[in-house]
Amino acid sequence: MITIKEMAEMLGISTTTVSNVINGKTSEVSQKTAEKVQKLLDEYDYVPNMNAKNLAQNHSRLIGIVFKGRKDKYENIFADPFHGELIGALEKAIREHGYYMMVYTSEDINEIVRNVVSWNTEGLILIGMLHDDYLRIKSKYKKPIVLIDSYTPKNIAKYVNIGLDDEQGSYLMTKYLLECGHRKIAFLADNMEGVDYVRYTGHQRALQEYNIDVDLDNLIVIRPSKYERQGSMEEIYAVAHKFTAFMCCSDYYAVTLMNYLRKRGIRFPEDLSITGFDDNLYAQVAYPSLTTIKQDISQRGTMAAEYLIRMIDGWTPKPTNISLPVKLVVRDSVKILNKPDSPD
Repeated sequence: MITIKEMAEMLGISTTTVSNVINGKTSEVSQKTAEKVQKLLDEYDYVPNMNAKNLAQNHSRLIGIVFKGRKDKYENIFADPFHGELIGALEKAIREHGYYMMVYTSEDINEIVRNVVSWNTEGLILIGMLHDDYLRIKSKYKKPIVLIDSYTPKNIAKYVNIGLDDEQGSYLMTKYLLECGHRKIAFLADNMEGVDYVRYTGHQRALQEYNIDVDLDNLIVIRPSKYERQGSMEEIYAVAHKFTAFMCCSDYYAVTLMNYLRKRGIRFPEDLSITGFDDNLYAQVAYPSLTTIKQDISQRGTMAAEYLIRMIDGWTPKPTNISLPVKLVVRDSVKILNKPDSPD
């Protein structure tokens, strides 16, 4: 490939002038000279060597995005609309700041640690990590890190986490169901740690405000893998008649459950009410459209990227757990029963 020095010699100009044209700084070059340089660039199909440029500046311009997946839940984590929207927002914000993105996902924290330490990244964004996972990575990786959705008690959270008010979102949804007259409410999740556990605590808080006992028989933990999901759905169908409403920890599970139970003759919301969490594409295209909790997924990705880039530039933030707000979105999947005026 032709070099900047060779082009400068061919045109009888300085290497700085050629470089200015390549980098779009044409205001510092005469139009005639800029046209000559551009013609030569086109003739030789010149492509800037970003690796050499970054090496000279001692910057890789790379940011690592690491997801801790669950083998029993995802074959392809990015098929989930939540993760798809999040990765899109991260890519856009990172690109607009002149950086590039590397993505890695694994359910094995040892594998994650081995790989991220070997990358020549300037910072990491970790998604879905538990506190111990973060400590393992931080002990080996000494550059800036921002987390998304790390669930750790506030008194031991010593990092920047872009989170969500999950507890309040679940509280608002449970309270809405209670206000609509529902008392037999099933809470559906696929585990009782991290985000699902926090959402369950919000559900419990609303029940307690209405002086309703928290019954563990109403907690349904679905088996998420495609090999076990059918069995879980059959078990849920067997107990569905005990409830007037299902409160699901995600829009994905709400729509999946709706589709399965509808094939077994259950009507929504006439026979059974159902709600979700996230307000992603599933909630909006479902029939009936899904009552859910809205979160701004893109805002979380953008904020995480901007925090990390400021840290790369030398900013040292105080440890903080940002809890972005949520909003109840009422659509068509909840039936209003005998509506009480207030908590009992």
